[in-house]
Amino acid sequence: MSGSIPKSGDSDPSQVAEAKARAARLLLAFRHGNQLAYDAEIAAVEGARDGDADAVSDLVSALCWIANEGVRKAYLPEAGDQVLRHFARRTPYGERDVLTEEGAGPDAAQFLEAVAAGDVEVVRELVRTTPDTTFLLGKLTLALGMLLPDVPVGRLEEVLGALRRAAPANR
Repeated sequence: MSGSIPKSGDSDPSQVAEAKARAARLLLAFRHGNQLAYDAEIAAVEGARDGDADAVSDLVSALCWIANEGVRKAYLPEAGDQVLRHFARRTPYGERDVLTEEGAGPDAAQFLEAVAAGDVEVVRELVRTTPDTTFLLGKLTLALGMLLPDVPVGRLEEVLGALRRAAPANR
């Protein structure tokens, strides 16, 4: 397995661990100016790649994971975001900001109003323009939590039964 980087979507823990270890070696070589070690790691990735761009993407993902661990351990979440935004603003080109959970999701009330009105186009547009739909899911989960106490028990059981019947049999 020497020189290999796991393909996107690979879930083999040993391959993921190896990719993270290789990324850590690459970062260490970069941080300490060890050009030979850095070039060796890059060459190993190039050799494993065989024209497959996913290998580079996986290495970059592993590097991001390691860097995120460092930021997470060094700063409180809001301070870590401020530090990263500071770095992002220093770039002289391209996008300078990344929407995060606070700003990336659509207005949950607008989304729920569109669903209630049956306005499929507005629903589709809100989902299409959401950078990460997990933000939308989080806001909808919050809305559901706020609405649940007001749902009559009989109606809730009816909805839960319908959801269970619609669930895949292989759960």
